[in-house]
Amino acid sequence: MDARSQDIAGHLLGWYDRHARVLPWRAPPGSPAPRNDQDFPYRVWLSEVMLQQTTVAAVKDYFAKFTARWPSVTDLAAAEDAEVMAAWAGLGYYARARNLLACARAVAERGGTFPDSEDELRKLPGLGAYTAAAVAAIAFGRRAVVVDANVERVVARLFAIDTPLPGGRTEIRAATDRITPDARAGDFAQAMMDLGATVCTTRNPRCLLCPLSGDCTGYRGGAPERFPVKAPKAAKPHRQGRAFWIVRNGKVWLVQRPGKGMLGGMRALPDDGWSARGDGNGEGPIAGPWASGGAVQHGFTHFTLDLHLALYSGNEVVSLPPEAGECQGEWWPLDRLDEAGLPTLFAKAARLALTAMGEVD
Repeated sequence: MDARSQDIAGHLLGWYDRHARVLPWRAPPGSPAPRNDQDFPYRVWLSEVMLQQTTVAAVKDYFAKFTARWPSVTDLAAAEDAEVMAAWAGLGYYARARNLLACARAVAERGGTFPDSEDELRKLPGLGAYTAAAVAAIAFGRRAVVVDANVERVVARLFAIDTPLPGGRTEIRAATDRITPDARAGDFAQAMMDLGATVCTTRNPRCLLCPLSGDCTGYRGGAPERFPVKAPKAAKPHRQGRAFWIVRNGKVWLVQRPGKGMLGGMRALPDDGWSARGDGNGEGPIAGPWASGGAVQHGFTHFTLDLHLALYSGNEVVSLPPEAGECQGEWWPLDRLDEAGLPTLFAKAARLALTAMGEVD
């Protein structure tokens, strides 16, 4: 490690010792990784999976509920899929919840013990390069190069790396590797995350408060906020879809979506599949009559969606098959709908339907 890299690591760790965020999954700054305590790696891993594409503020309550309900990785491994998916509702990116269960069960098969090296962690289901590095560094004190969006921004500014993303990520990772110390690698990773979240922010970075301003090429150039450079975004495609609201005897018909694909494994309203060429007039699981219930809008990572709601307006629903297409179905009490764990899209649609029924204002 050269002198500049040593200075960066030293300045950052000194700042972290004074200003580290207190978070329920963290050990205090300077604490060695706990030995013979598998609950700590579990908590680190769980928090890292939850924090992907999600804010710390949003994750805190979910983390508290998960760890109260499933305090160990073996407890989580034994949980029913539907229970975990329902508990995850609102965190988004539901493939992460499926991978969470798959990983928990793989660790349970190992006796409930997480591997302590980055290479072995990568072999677990759902652990990519970032998560494996973060768990290795934070939970086990291993030197690992941990690069999330916050670290990416800090390092791009430190070294004024102007290659547009995603191509610039190779340079950013190499630069992060150069400044990552052998000792306190977990604290260093968390310090970089904290600095990016609280000081080296996307807009209006607080450079006068930054412990690395004297080391920062972007700051000396007078425009640190222009890093990292991002390639122009392509316009997202827009889809039309249709969801169906069917009520009988105070219960609504819900389906469980297939395990793979969008919102896989989640309870939801039946829908028409949101075909890329759909016009929002897809066929329902039973013959009509159907009345329009309005539409909700929702943004996914790769497309946006108008989901049109169709309300069953017949006098009586005699029966529905236990399975509708690939989806298993069930009648769910309307007064317990908040317990169904509907993903945000279908929670919006359900609220729209309940409003039309006069159940909510």
